[in-house]
Amino acid sequence: MLSTRLVHELGDPHSTLRATTDRSGTAVLIYAGGEIDACNEQTWRSLVSEAAGVATASGPLIVDVTGLDFMACCAVEVLAAEAEALHRRGVELRLVSPQRIVSRIVDACGLGGVLPIYPTVDSALGR
Repeated sequence: MLSTRLVHELGDPHSTLRATTDRSGTAVLIYAGGEIDACNEQTWRSLVSEAAGVATASGPLIVDVTGLDFMACCAVEVLAAEAEALHRRGVELRLVSPQRIVSRIVDACGLGGVLPIYPTVDSALGR
């Protein structure tokens, strides 16, 4: 479901961002690993946007950041902007991370009301 350009960017051996997308029923999932910072913000933005583009009102977009070693505020801001756009289409973006630091970053950015956080993919799917 990702463009060729984005697959190449994510597959670059020098990229610090690793990600895959999948479907589970009507849900679209992103599994992210590595790091998201200003250096790869545009790739992250493209990834989230492309995955959001195939999400429908019958299922959520679930973004699992459990595999990330670092997540800058710019990554959270991308998610928040996409969450608001998805909300207008009747789709919910659900963030997955069992790490307390992620909820602290989301809250520090003032986005706790926009980005619901779940401890596991199963809990996000089961909501």
